[in-house]
Amino acid sequence: MSTGKHPRVAVIADDLTGAGDTAAQFLHAGWRTELQLDPADSDSEVVAVSTDSRALPAERAAEAAAEATLRLRAAGADRLYKKVDSTLRGPLRAEIDAVLAAWSPDAVAVVCPAFPANGRTVRDGVLLVDGTEVHRTAVGTDPVTPVAQSRIAALLGAEHVRITGKDAEADAALLRAAAPVAVVDAETDEDLARVAAAVVALGPDAVPVGSAGLAARLAHTWRPAREPEPALIVVTSLHQTTRGQVAELAADGATLLEQPDPSDLADDSAWRAWGEGFLDRFDPAAPRTALVAPEDRGGGLDPAVVARVFGALAARTAARHELSGFVVTGGDGARALTAALAARAITLTGEVSPGIPIGTLSGGPHNGRAIVTKAGGFGSPTALLEAADAVRHTKGTNT
Repeated sequence: MSTGKHPRVAVIADDLTGAGDTAAQFLHAGWRTELQLDPADSDSEVVAVSTDSRALPAERAAEAAAEATLRLRAAGADRLYKKVDSTLRGPLRAEIDAVLAAWSPDAVAVVCPAFPANGRTVRDGVLLVDGTEVHRTAVGTDPVTPVAQSRIAALLGAEHVRITGKDAEADAALLRAAAPVAVVDAETDEDLARVAAAVVALGPDAVPVGSAGLAARLAHTWRPAREPEPALIVVTSLHQTTRGQVAELAADGATLLEQPDPSDLADDSAWRAWGEGFLDRFDPAAPRTALVAPEDRGGGLDPAVVARVFGALAARTAARHELSGFVVTGGDGARALTAALAARAITLTGEVSPGIPIGTLSGGPHNGRAIVTKAGGFGSPTALLEAADAVRHTKGTNT
């Protein structure tokens, strides 16, 4: 992709609402997630698409599924989730075969449409809806995509595999032996967790096929255990409340504090030299870095200029280093930073504390990154610390 970043997970659904409800499971688990309406480059970790193929003839549905798989594979996705209807409507086997062929020569489909929270369970290979075999429900007489068989293996021409959940590697071996398409049971969320563990043990050749139920488990299982990227705190406000909050940052052992002298802002040459030093010193292992304007109460520094050059330096930092997002104080500082980041808007998602909103940047190269804007006079002594941690751990989601 043009940015050098790639999706790690591709979600391919046969209709748009299914793509959306499955993508939401990854969002809840902390992934940067995008539901695409048209093919496009993306900086998101998870890209979900719909082939709109549920009511298509099998051959055309297979072509659409294969095309989507090849495109997302070429874009860099290394995991694939094939979303299907939780009541098995549509040309499932044709799409599954097409996806497997496009994904990997050794791909194995692990089919489990169970979604216990919505009454969908798989017992002994039979799909039940609120305890009733699916073909005996209204789905059995659906005017567009009727389902005449509740035994999933028979419907798909596949093999039913019983996994135990005691040994994920042993379960994975059973699934591989049943290739190319294996059907598994799940009646509870714990059962789905066991299926997810077997999928992970099977490796990147595994293509889980299911509803949002299994996706919710894999969204957590697939997510690597890693520390969130650092937050960058940009402080241009001279308000006494903010200065007290900066003192809390200085006392925090996990925060790096960078504050130029007034002389470093005296002319362009001096500022360029200081800025290059800041970029070289930036430590991605530090959870928080604060860029703090000097206390120049003699009036020698133009606040608007300070806001502008700090915003530009923050944007250069974000271009060079991976960040969770930003915390910025003061209206001038917030305006300068968002302009330097080429953001079109801030999508508000909640508040860190009363009067301190958190959201995500819309537009520009850092679209989707979290941002907290804080008025100079707002917040408790630890407000900047709390805001930075909200940026790192929530990535803009509702707090």
